[in-house]
This record gives sequence, structure tokens and C-alpha cells, in this order.
Amino acid sequence: MKKIDRVGELEKKYVMKVLDGQFGSKSSFQMVTELEKEFAKKIGRQYGIAMVNGTATLHMALEAAGVGEGDEVICPPLTMSSSSLCVLHANAIPVFADVDRETFLITADTIRQKITEKTKAIITVSLYGLSPDMDPIMELAHEKGIIVIEDDAQCFLAKYKGRMVGTLADMASFSFQSSKHMTAGEGGMVLTDDEDLALKLRRYSGLGYGSIGLEKGRITKDDIQDPAYDRHVILGWNYRPSDLIGAVGLAQLERLDELVEMRQIAAAHFCEAVAGCNWLTPQKVNDGDVHSYWAFCVVLDTDKVDWYQFRKKYMELGGDGIYAAWKLSYMEPAFQNMNLLGREKYLTAYGDYDYREVSCPNAEYLQPRMLQFKTDYWDEADAVKQADILRQTIAFFDEQDGR
Repeated sequence: MKKIDRVGELEKKYVMKVLDGQFGSKSSFQMVTELEKEFAKKIGRQYGIAMVNGTATLHMALEAAGVGEGDEVICPPLTMSSSSLCVLHANAIPVFADVDRETFLITADTIRQKITEKTKAIITVSLYGLSPDMDPIMELAHEKGIIVIEDDAQCFLAKYKGRMVGTLADMASFSFQSSKHMTAGEGGMVLTDDEDLALKLRRYSGLGYGSIGLEKGRITKDDIQDPAYDRHVILGWNYRPSDLIGAVGLAQLERLDELVEMRQIAAAHFCEAVAGCNWLTPQKVNDGDVHSYWAFCVVLDTDKVDWYQFRKKYMELGGDGIYAAWKLSYMEPAFQNMNLLGREKYLTAYGDYDYREVSCPNAEYLQPRMLQFKTDYWDEADAVKQADILRQTIAFFDEQDGR
């Protein structure tokens, strides 16, 4: 049985290096700079810009793409709502496209139905660690002149048709939040091959400082000791991460292969547990794709077994619990009640965007039936135990129903 540390000696070593530097200006941002370079190299992109979290990354990607007032951004509703909240942060309009019932992912066909002359960008989400079918999405986007941003917060080292997820669109956003494959507690990264986008990402996330650039994430003493120095050449946000994030992130990056492998091992045990059960359907993985399994998700036939009863029995037998899928973003109270901190004025000024009238039938079918099992077991024996409890739970309901 395989066993590793979630956080180990390497993370502690790099953090102590930062602390020993007393946060002095000479050492400040060195870890972040190294993380940016090495993460971009690992995924296979030219530029990496680190930020404080994986919502800031999406916001800055939209700003770099020139998205703003009156623009529409197409995104899926079945995911953590940062993928649509970031659109509002950019003063733009989220437009929700439905997902596929088998993969749970946004598709070129569902996107095409939502494109208008106002569409400026598309955010795709690699849900649970699996990429959408990106080739037709990119073909459609290029045809229409629309920029595409991958939200890969849950997807590290996965493959799409043999290509690394994170290299498929104009920009790719990753999160280092505590539940992700690699973590620094918080943090995030945007990757791109476009020099102009990279410079905008750097500058917009760094208070609009004029002297920072592709390889320079902080202003220097020479800058701030010059009374004639023009600091802010454009409006910017303060989304820069600390070197503590850089230190832990860099160590986790060096260990990323084994961190991802542990989740894939856990998912494999869950896959075996549900094999042959005709009322639990796992997320479909297409040939040529590699799933990184941030979570293992199945769809429950609720005509056979009640969702809450299944979770209750699983936990009675010793299960760690089962997570529900997020409520669809447009069904959240903030959208239903237009509690959007003034952004609702853009929704009324540029069209009739009443989220109470939005309908994504596939997403609405899936969400109340989805069972999410955690895969962050750093001792394989724990994953084996949970998979066995899942088998017992399935057997219990099969026996009850005489199946």
C-alpha cells in the first residue's frame, strides 16, 4: 500500500528559508518567481503569473482579455461559483451554458446555443479533474473571435487527447486552495503563451505598477527610492501572493506527480467498488483522456435510492461522508435575488438577464443526484477502507430492494 505525506519536510524547508530571510527586500518574491517559472514549465506554457487565489486568477484573465461592461462570458453552472462570480468582478455578464449528462462538462454544442454578438469570452471548467472536449470548443471560439479561459482549479496533470490540460486554450487558471491537488493553503496561477496577455496579467494583478514585467513581479528599491518614479501606469488590483505561498507551492510542485497519483489510486478503488452497480454511474472519461480525480463523482438513480438515505447509510458503516455537488450557480440567492453589489445595473442596462428564468436541463438533472467522494487519502489503506464501505452500502440497498 502506498503512503505519502500531504505536507512534508520539503515544504517546511522552503518555508524556513523564507522566514530566515526576514521578508527582506532582497529575498522577497524569489520563491514566487521560481514557482511561476517551474509551474509553467511543468504544464508546458511560456508564462506563469501567480496570484493570491484561483478566483483572482480568473478575474485577471478576463481583465487581460479586455472583458468589461456589457460583455457576455459563457460558463457552466455546474461548478464552484467562482467561475461565474469572476465575470461579475469584471463588470461583465455571466451566461450559463448547459453540460453533458455523461461527462458533466460544458460542450461546444451547448456553448454555441448561447453565443451572441456580445460574447467576449468562454470559461471552460475541468470538473473533478477531467477536461471538457476542447478541440471543438477552440474551433468554435476561433471561428467567432472569442477568447477561451480554462478553469483548471480541480485539474492538475490530466491529459486531453494526450495533451496536458492547461495548454489547450488562450489562458489557463489553476488554484492552490487547501483542497486542491497541490496546495499552499491558498494561491493560484494563470498560464499563457501570449506575451501581451502575460504582461497585462502581471500588471493588472500588481497594482498597475509600470516597472514590473514578464520576469519581474515586484518593484525594486531603485524604483521606490526615485522621487520621479511613476508607480501606477494603469489601474490594477493587489492580487500578488506572498513568498510563503511561493515556498509551499514550489515544494508541492516538486511533489506534484505523487500527489496526483495518490488521488488517482483512491479513485481507482472507488471505480472498482461501483463496477456492476446499475444505479450508480461514474463520470464518463473519453478514450485518450486522463482524469486526475480531484474527487470521484457518481450519479445516483434517485428513483432507486434516496440521496440522503444513501449518505446516511454510508456514514453509519464508517464512511467519511459524501459531498453534494454545488447548487447551480444561477440558482444561488445572489443570482436569483440580484444581490450583486451593484453589478445588477449592467444586467439591466444591456439586456434582460433574469437568472430566475435560466434553465440548463442537464445540469438541473445531475446536481441533486451527484455523490462526490473525496480522494485526498495519503495512505492508500484509508482509500481501500472507504471503497469497501461503499461496496457494503451498495450491497445493503441491493438486498433491501431484492435486486
